[in-house]
Amino acid sequence: MKFGEQIKAIRKESGLTQEQFAAKLDVTRQAVSNWENERNLPDIEMLIRISRTFHVSLDRLILGEDGAAMNKRTGNETEINAMAEKLIEDGSETRRARMNLVSTVIGGVLMLLGFMCFAIKALSVEYVDAQGILHENFFLLPVGFLFLFAGFVVILISGIAYLVKRHKTENE
Repeated sequence: MKFGEQIKAIRKESGLTQEQFAAKLDVTRQAVSNWENERNLPDIEMLIRISRTFHVSLDRLILGEDGAAMNKRTGNETEINAMAEKLIEDGSETRRARMNLVSTVIGGVLMLLGFMCFAIKALSVEYVDAQGILHENFFLLPVGFLFLFAGFVVILISGIAYLVKRHKTENE
């Protein structure tokens, strides 16, 4: 059974109109209508809310009534329906977004370290001791440039990866 048919069946079993069903879930009637007509699908939080509110298993909502029954009887995997595909895609999008955020933060921290090296170099005192040896923190300049370059590369690569993935999804 498709997800839209399941939502409609759950709503009718409860004896509710679309408006009453929507009110119980704190969504609009249009959202319920869109779910029933399979124009869009709810997110995982809404699935959990539907499951708890109407005492329906997540297995039934995600796999469908037939799929849940088949899994219980035979233990075999069933054909993935649209809801299961959406949940899998949402999970991969979340992981991808988290990875982009982490790589951007790492790049930013590397660049900040580079600027800190330049600031320390600028604020440090250079002097010549009694033996005529110059004391300065010359190593901070190449280290600072290395941090800046590494941070820039990390941010650039994560940005390019994001744009490539976005371009692929738009073309599909």
